[in-house]
Amino acid sequence: MSFWTAIVVMFAIACGVWLRAQKLRGEKLGFDGEGFGSREHELEAEVEKLRQRIAVLERIATDDKRGTELARQIEALRD
Repeated sequence: MSFWTAIVVMFAIACGVWLRAQKLRGEKLGFDGEGFGSREHELEAEVEKLRQRIAVLERIATDDKRGTELARQIEALRD
């Protein structure tokens, strides 16, 4: 085996080891093979809940109805 062939083989082995380490690091951080980990799915669900709450707050702020309806919606938000 020549010197340059040995260099190429060592480089290929080092790249393989590095790629494997990156994959294991990603799995450790919670990423699955599709680009989203379980944490990202939880955050997406939380963002959707917050969007719903913002929609209710906007409706409360722009609604002309006052009194008991407003109090009921505020209590519904606290749950």
